[in-house]
Amino acid sequence: MPHTHGEGRDALRSMTPRARRLLLLVLVPAVVLTAIGMALLWPTGADRAADSGGATEVDGRVVAVQPAACPEAELPEGTPAPTECGTVQVRLDDGKTIETDIPSGPGAVTVEPGDDVVLLYLEESFTGNDYSIADHQRGKQLWLLGAAVALAVIAFGRWRGLRALAGLAVTFAVLLIFVVPAILDGRQPLLVAVVGAAAIMLIVLYLTHGLTLTTTVAVAGTLIALTVTALLSALFTSLVHLTGVADDTTTFLSVSRSGVDMRGLLLAGIVIGALGVLDDVTVTQAETVRELSVANPGYGFRELYAGATRVGRAHIASVVNTIVLAYAGASLPLMLLFAVGGTPVTRLLTGQPIAEELVRSGVGTLGLIAAVPITTALAAWLAVRTAAAPARPARHRPAQQPWTAFIDDSP
Repeated sequence: MPHTHGEGRDALRSMTPRARRLLLLVLVPAVVLTAIGMALLWPTGADRAADSGGATEVDGRVVAVQPAACPEAELPEGTPAPTECGTVQVRLDDGKTIETDIPSGPGAVTVEPGDDVVLLYLEESFTGNDYSIADHQRGKQLWLLGAAVALAVIAFGRWRGLRALAGLAVTFAVLLIFVVPAILDGRQPLLVAVVGAAAIMLIVLYLTHGLTLTTTVAVAGTLIALTVTALLSALFTSLVHLTGVADDTTTFLSVSRSGVDMRGLLLAGIVIGALGVLDDVTVTQAETVRELSVANPGYGFRELYAGATRVGRAHIASVVNTIVLAYAGASLPLMLLFAVGGTPVTRLLTGQPIAEELVRSGVGTLGLIAAVPITTALAAWLAVRTAAAPARPARHRPAQQPWTAFIDDSP
């Protein structure tokens, strides 16, 4: 069996003419339609003026913290008394030293000398302090974590790990350069999400797994399952009467950006969130069929489909639990808030914030379940079609391995 890296020109040269036709039959229309969609939905930047309420962010380092007793004062009923009072001296990056109040209130940051902080500068503030500490600077720590993750991925995955990191960079680029600006420009969020997800999927899958027939089957399965997920999300958000405005963030966004379709934004989030798990499932199913075909050249469509589906069932069972736990973890503070307030369980689950998470997890699960039979059937059909193809003389490809007679995409 020849050893190829399954990518670029080497991968194309290792394919038979029929294999190239099958690959191009899927790849070319997908790329063309995605490119047309991105061109039509590309953001113009005309409606993206920043609105920070007049406040400017500045960086600084805490020099000294001087706690003091909180003054006694009559507060409106229901207003908690401050627990942290005093002043903080901060040296700004421009060399200027300023003094501001110790942050207080729910979620306020705790600062000590030497901490790097982010301050908000608001000229003529009603509190009398033009500067207020908003948050810690976390850039260095996050870069350190990112470097540790990158090194671990490369050490374990080697060239494939490096390609996976490149795919991650592509994902962020598409989201930040196309998806988010297009939605802010007033484009239909669901269409933007589907086109953006297709672009991410096409680039990342081929970049990570190589230009192979196995990857092409995964691409086709992901595209179909992604379409199913988008349609189901539109159906169920309409049936459940979700508006997409369920918390402070979405409420503020709906007020400050009235041109953004909030329900469409919810649909876009469901589609993009499902993509990360869909490509995992489809790649696994396509690779499983390939391995079964290589190990058992006499298997027909039914045997390949049944064997790979058994693997898919086990995979789905674990992934479904992962999805539900991920959404439950994100909603845990909200669930605690309702529980403290004595909200009945039925009301808790049917309220809009939790209902959104239920729809996300439910629609995502249905999309994953659809991806398994779709991708498995495509891969099994291709394997059987390969086995039925007339053998072509080749010194370096054994005839008894039908799937790899088209391409060997072993890493």
